Amino acid sequence: MITVVICKDQSGSYRSFYCMGHAEYAKPGKPDILCAAVSALTIGTINSLEELAGEKLTIAQNEETGFLRCDFKSVLQEKSVFLLDSMVFSLENLSREYGVRYLQVKFEEV
Repeated sequence: MITVVICKDQSGSYRSFYCMGHAEYAKPGKPDILCAAVSALTIGTINSLEELAGEKLTIAQNEETGFLRCDFKSVLQEKSVFLLDSMVFSLENLSREYGVRYLQVKFEEV
């Protein structure tokens, strides 16, 4: 199962997010479309935050374990908040469509 944790501070501002695990949705030997979708959403959002919005980020990842963490070095700009809202919206939709057995989206106050 993939778990995505969205971290916000007490004021509701995004501070970081991290993903861990593998969906294991696909049959053995077949590509896992759910893992690919989560990767595309999270990595695409990170790339957009850096390249399009100019945000300063700290990234950690381990492809084998399915771990990805993105920490924001400052409060995000409005356009960056929109990018994160869009990522969260899409991840929650995937979780509803494929089931919490494969993908869970959680929120944590930091």
